[in-house]
Amino acid sequence: MNGNKTKETDIQKRTFLFACRIVKLYQFLVNQKNAGRILGKQLLRSGTSIGANLEEATAGQSKADFISKCNIALKEARETHYWLRLLKETKILSAQKLNDLAEESNELVAILTSIVKKSRSCK
Repeated sequence: MNGNKTKETDIQKRTFLFACRIVKLYQFLVNQKNAGRILGKQLLRSGTSIGANLEEATAGQSKADFISKCNIALKEARETHYWLRLLKETKILSAQKLNDLAEESNELVAILTSIVKKSRSCK
């Protein structure tokens, strides 16, 4: 069980740091005079929600509650990846500025998918 606790702590740290980066990106986007400002709000909501849902999951009242919160975090990570891709493809921000964040969001999706699958299979 210690191994799982360490992984949970690592993913919580990663999602917190990711949220910090999203906030900084939002602070840049909010000053834009185009769709970037609106997309930034969507990105802020989903990108900061990932870690918040994981925090709630660790205090889950049951295994089902834990899985539910992790699944919400996964959905938010997917949504965040979508907004990052949209910002890149519409050239609101350059690929250079977004590649690291997009890569991290992809990795978070993979990790959260694994957590949800493993949690569902453990009875």
